[in-house]
Amino acid sequence: MILKRIKITTTLGEETNCYIVADENTKETMVIDPAGEYEKIEEMLKTLDAKVKYICLTHCHGDHIGAVNEVKKNFGGKVLIHFLDEKGLNDPNINMTEYIGVKNDYIEVDSRLNDNDLIHIGEIEFRVIHTPGHTAGGICLYCEEHKLLFSGDTVFRRTWGRTDLPTGSFADIINSITNKLMILPEDTIIYPGHGKSTMVKEEEPIYLDLKSSKY
Repeated sequence: MILKRIKITTTLGEETNCYIVADENTKETMVIDPAGEYEKIEEMLKTLDAKVKYICLTHCHGDHIGAVNEVKKNFGGKVLIHFLDEKGLNDPNINMTEYIGVKNDYIEVDSRLNDNDLIHIGEIEFRVIHTPGHTAGGICLYCEEHKLLFSGDTVFRRTWGRTDLPTGSFADIINSITNKLMILPEDTIIYPGHGKSTMVKEEEPIYLDLKSSKY
């Protein structure tokens, strides 16, 4: 597996992590959350001689989608998002583009994801884990073979995603993390939508404490 992280500067002042995952042999590639600064993404895709198969969105917020159309136009690839976030992808009241101060370009979805769907690029398999809470249709992407998880804005290093935005829910996000993510092997590496990577074993104690306090 080839894995690259590109830190994308957004109008929020917080960098968004765009991930590029490629199969070394076939060069089939998935771009996860192309948030903006298309030139950075283009440069990396050309360097890798990437064959973009999918553009996968962990959720519909404007700080994760800014370069979707440019990537698709120039490299192809099907746009994937959970079916519960499809509407929000083009609704500024949900995707927060007006609040963030970015242009709300229409994005056409090619395939709608659901819990436990499988995504393949070359020989690499990812399982979709529906993790509502930050948004109703938030997802994580889990690769068992390579022991890694792309967590979007569901879980970060030492914290979790905001739940005070449209379709968010604190109870849902804690349930998603506790019952769907913290049950993964402890040595699973978590690559979040913002900030540094972490591991399940480093985050698990936080949610055990929450369980005991019944949050």
